[in-house]
Amino acid sequence: MSGFNVLDYFFWLLLIIAFVMEAWALVDSLTVPEGAYSAAGKWRKKMWMIVLIVAVVVGFAYAVAPAALGASPIALLIGILPVAAFIAAAIYLADVRPAVAPYKKKNGHGDSRSGPYGPW
Repeated sequence: MSGFNVLDYFFWLLLIIAFVMEAWALVDSLTVPEGAYSAAGKWRKKMWMIVLIVAVVVGFAYAVAPAALGASPIALLIGILPVAAFIAAAIYLADVRPAVAPYKKKNGHGDSRSGPYGPW
């Protein structure tokens, strides 16, 4: 790690930011009810949980590898696994999260008279 230059630290920061985004996607998916995914026409919650858990594990491994192993962050970032993990989280956050957002419970308790477009 002592041989790192500014560019190495920049790419290491990118790996850490990608891991944080993957973790955010996983935590957000935990707050969505099971039926919201099928109502929005997306994969089932179980499938998204598997994809996002794998993404978080891969993202964590690549984010700590420069410190733990002294590996070059640039070499790690151009691999297929961290890119695939980032893309999976990005797809969830950009496509699935907005689609299931109307079905999420607000403040821990939902109004039984409200639908995805407001009260009815």
